[in-house]
Amino acid sequence: MGIISSALVAAFCGDLMFGSRQPRGVFSLWLRLAGYVPWLIVQIFAANLHVMVLVFHPRMMELINPKIIKFDSRLKSDYARMLFANSITLTPGTITVDVTALGRFSVHCIDDPSGQSLPGKMEAKIVAAFRE
Repeated sequence: MGIISSALVAAFCGDLMFGSRQPRGVFSLWLRLAGYVPWLIVQIFAANLHVMVLVFHPRMMELINPKIIKFDSRLKSDYARMLFANSITLTPGTITVDVTALGRFSVHCIDDPSGQSLPGKMEAKIVAAFRE
């Protein structure tokens, strides 16, 4: 039911998202993103384990070091930036706080290791998918 209702909403409201500037090669983009999704699921699982270790560690308060990191992204399209921001937020331990029109990201991290990999491999995979 979820897939059917999502498809109906996308069919009826697709013009609200894309307007007259519908991206070219949408089908090939979906195929390239299909390779990104399994990798993202593995990263989400690994980040879940990391946060679980933090929560149950006896010295939890010493290990947690919340901070906001800022970095510039090389992503050009709004769609690629949106996917990157949502992927960061889906990964436990990080939350995208702000994305500027020029591609500057502000991300809240729960500890140092959570933010060390940004922008890193996640951005590289999105660059490859969007061919930017």
